[in-house]
Amino acid sequence: MEGIKTQIIEIKNENLDEELIYKGAKIIKRGGLVAFPTETVYGLGANGLNPEAVRKIFQAKGRPQDNPLILHVYNKSQVIPLVKSISKEVEKLMEKFWPGPLTILFKRSNLVPDIITGGLDTVAIRMPNNPIALKLIELSDVPLAAPSANTSGKPSPTSATHVIEDLYGKIDLIIDGGDTGIGVESTVLDMSGDVPMILRPGGISIEELKEIIPNVEEDIAIIQGHENIVPKSPGQKYRHYAPRAEMLVFNGELENIIRAINDYSEKYTKAGKVVGIMATDETIDRYDNQIIVSLGNRKDKNTIAHNLFRTIRILDEKRVDIILAEGVETSSIGSAIMNRLTKAASGNIINV
Repeated sequence: MEGIKTQIIEIKNENLDEELIYKGAKIIKRGGLVAFPTETVYGLGANGLNPEAVRKIFQAKGRPQDNPLILHVYNKSQVIPLVKSISKEVEKLMEKFWPGPLTILFKRSNLVPDIITGGLDTVAIRMPNNPIALKLIELSDVPLAAPSANTSGKPSPTSATHVIEDLYGKIDLIIDGGDTGIGVESTVLDMSGDVPMILRPGGISIEELKEIIPNVEEDIAIIQGHENIVPKSPGQKYRHYAPRAEMLVFNGELENIIRAINDYSEKYTKAGKVVGIMATDETIDRYDNQIIVSLGNRKDKNTIAHNLFRTIRILDEKRVDIILAEGVETSSIGSAIMNRLTKAASGNIINV
């Protein structure tokens, strides 16, 4: 895959240039790869009904092929041929949360290639809430298979610059639509069984889902990750969102977190390690370490989600040896933030 001449085009959300977007659609139609912005992170798109095109996604990312992909659609009618049925509950969910950061698992139809689903009988589908993404899917006239546009295992890309760092020379086109909004991936909700089950927390919280489907549950065992599971959703099985450095996440009362991070920072610094700290606006002045980056404001956890992957990449650029990160409460989008932090730290959570 190396050696492809990657084009980069800039498009403003407020002034959609359909002619430029159609360049991307033509690449999709001929089986190529296009990185594009969504409201969550940048996606790497290919024709989701063309197994050869989809195979190029796995090659460009270095992604294991048993890791299912999400199909992206631009309207609800595109879903019908991809699935066996759409329940009334799912119709309510689509009405409430689409377009938006909710991926729904359905029983798949025979139209969906095995390479999309990892050979499973379910398919994951969502409608992104980004005008560039929606127009690209519409002009391509096929559902787009689109995982995050990064090297597999690295922090997800929230800007075109991140995509360029990881995939330049490996894909055909990067559409630069500016920074993404939410900053963490979509919530993945399995509606294919008897009990609605969250397989990956994301941009839609369990509290919001319970307003529509009160019996929804969160699959804690799968979210925490086990190497021997068969992944039904992206982000379940493999190490994800990971920095180059070792990472520890501290969870508990805020004063205890601050004290513990300062203790660990002193210990690692004395051992000759370069330490980076992921703090918050409320705590950034409480640390003695030289390399400190704020994730955002604890009173508005959406700011923390928005900055999470960008902050990990910043600390990577500073070549720190170890990252010490503050945890957050798991209400609302906090569940998604802690899921990503846990994955990035390979489960190294220190409760204080």
